[in-house]
Amino acid sequence: MAKELIADSRLHDILKRFFGFNHFKGNQEAIIKSVLEGRDTFVIMPTGGGKSLCYQLPALRSEGTAIIISPLIALMKNQVDSIRNFGSESGIAHFLNSLLSRTEIIEVKADLQSGKTKMLYVAPESLTKEENVDFLKSIKISFYAIDEAHCISEWGHDFRPEYRRIRPIVEQIGQRVPVMALTATATPKVQADIQKNLGMTDAAVYKSSFNRANLYYEIKQKGESTLRDIIKYIKGAPGKSGIIYCLSRKKVEEIAEALTINGIKALPYHAGLDPATRRSNQDSFLMEECDIIVATIAFGMGIDKPDVRFVIHYDMPKSLEGYYQETGRAGRDDGEGNCIAYYSYDDILKLEKFVGKKSVNEQEIARQLLNETVSYAETTVCRRKFLLHYFGEMYNEENCANCDNCQHPKNKFDGQEFVTIALEAIDLTKQQFKAKHVVNVICGKSSSSVRSAGHEELEVFGKGDEKDENFWNSIIRQMILANLISQDVDNYGVLQITAEGKKFLKKPVPIQLVVENDDEESDDEDPEIMDQAGGQKGTTADSVLFALLKDLRKDISRKENLPPFVIFQDPSLEDMAIQYPINIEELKQITGVGAGKAQKYGKPFLDLIKNYVEENDIIRPNDMVVKSVVNKSGLKVYIIQSIDRKMSLEDIAMAKNLSADELLSEIERIVASGTKIDISYYIDEVVDEYHQDEIMDYFSEAESDSVADCLAELGEDDYSEDEIRLVRIKYMSEVAN
Repeated sequence: MAKELIADSRLHDILKRFFGFNHFKGNQEAIIKSVLEGRDTFVIMPTGGGKSLCYQLPALRSEGTAIIISPLIALMKNQVDSIRNFGSESGIAHFLNSLLSRTEIIEVKADLQSGKTKMLYVAPESLTKEENVDFLKSIKISFYAIDEAHCISEWGHDFRPEYRRIRPIVEQIGQRVPVMALTATATPKVQADIQKNLGMTDAAVYKSSFNRANLYYEIKQKGESTLRDIIKYIKGAPGKSGIIYCLSRKKVEEIAEALTINGIKALPYHAGLDPATRRSNQDSFLMEECDIIVATIAFGMGIDKPDVRFVIHYDMPKSLEGYYQETGRAGRDDGEGNCIAYYSYDDILKLEKFVGKKSVNEQEIARQLLNETVSYAETTVCRRKFLLHYFGEMYNEENCANCDNCQHPKNKFDGQEFVTIALEAIDLTKQQFKAKHVVNVICGKSSSSVRSAGHEELEVFGKGDEKDENFWNSIIRQMILANLISQDVDNYGVLQITAEGKKFLKKPVPIQLVVENDDEESDDEDPEIMDQAGGQKGTTADSVLFALLKDLRKDISRKENLPPFVIFQDPSLEDMAIQYPINIEELKQITGVGAGKAQKYGKPFLDLIKNYVEENDIIRPNDMVVKSVVNKSGLKVYIIQSIDRKMSLEDIAMAKNLSADELLSEIERIVASGTKIDISYYIDEVVDEYHQDEIMDYFSEAESDSVADCLAELGEDDYSEDEIRLVRIKYMSEVAN
């Protein structure tokens, strides 16, 4: 199958036939073509944007083996398992790491030398081993893909020193092939760092937008009433899922307990809990048995719950990268997503104490990242604009209408005089100092660094002493956003005047700035917090019907012991509450509803909607767009009919000239599409009863359907991959269809 794909030059055909997608997302096609054309390629794409396909597809299309460097062993196993399950022979993808036995390593190398393997996943540590370097010299390499590339930069939120050795090793292997770097979070500094260290400064750069338009951002002042504020907020959003992040395990436990006492279904999650408790609490959240998870950043890495409606930071995170990733867990279904963070400078001071335990260089970097977080928390300009600017993306809208600063703007004033003073101070100090030093000069504060630099003698010294330090820090932050000055992160935040700033200094013009740190506190604390925080896009869905559908879904989920979103996701229920489908064919046209789910779960929903329509004299939309229904392939029909006749899988494979692996992959696709298939007659012959029970029990409690994870849990000596795949088909067919 792999050779067939390689010979096929049509990328869309490969996309459809191998991955099952009809269209590329965003920049995917351009990125793939760039790699296939032999160019170094740099990909910056938020989580969920489809980064993996950007190197998997060109690997299938290229001659030789793509070397994919990844820091996470678990991620490697999952990706290899996923590729194999797309319908190719198992040798098409392998991983090479410390967990493999000598025998397994020999098998991997044999597949690589035979040309079967199109993708080899390695950890940086494995790549640097001399024996692996020597071996890789002997095979044809198509290109290198470096995942989580931000790990190469000290300015990245997850720096790994071993990533710095990748380029020398690539050069040692000696084949001149393209290098591809991929990351989900990269500031301009991190981007430059990656390109420099990988020797790919001339790379084609593809950067997707980091703007999550459906997310509402708000910063609240942290104080004695914070916990009460959070409880009030949650009670104003009954039944909605949320995550509360804290920096310490102790605080996680305290808040989870307080919420529980106040009648809120909440559970804690942190690394100090035993694995069974963590899994149980996570499952309860997914199954909607609890509404709230209170967690450290340990929670959420492998969680894709689409209907998380709010993310609350009880403590500010250490970096804006961390904040962006954590808030990004809200509203993944493009529905409502409120991101509220509580800020106190006392918390920042605590974080700075931890910074003091690092090396000098690490301290400077950590402080700079922390300062950016403080600036974000304290700013009164558009938070979306600030956040996107941090990731090197310009946001030109005057008002995003979906953050606290845009919904409740502060007073504005003409800041021409103050901007001029600040530019003069930066210019006269030779653009060699950070904001703190410049502000000290403007305010006439004789600090030791000001004295040693002789800046007390400057004409601008004390020129702005009628305003305090907070005011001038605000002016500088707004000047950065206005592109009048920039921070040289190579020099830990030294302020430099941009071309626009030089123009302004030469000919000052009126400029509107906002009043930060405005102490006018709103006296009208609205108890209906959801009203003020929910600056979300409106919906035409029938809210009464939507609530009834959610209740029905929850009842079914309890009976089926499945997470509610597995049955129908919120966007599907919303569409039902707009379109009012009353038969199966209409239900199939609803967003996110396939034929399988419509048949399995549709009837009670249709009955409810039909009764509701009749009781309330609803006039249903008559202009519903009817989606085309894809006809079943001849192969799919043949397999289903053959299984109904209880033919052995070997005979079915032989009749259609398929390998055993290809047939299993085809059956897996059929089941995944919602068709119920009973292969118990075959399983009973090849898998003993005890093994069946163990595998079924595993998947009923598992966090994912990964075969590799199941093998690792149950033991590779006792179970085979084929056994697990067969029983997994049975489980998915019985439970999900």
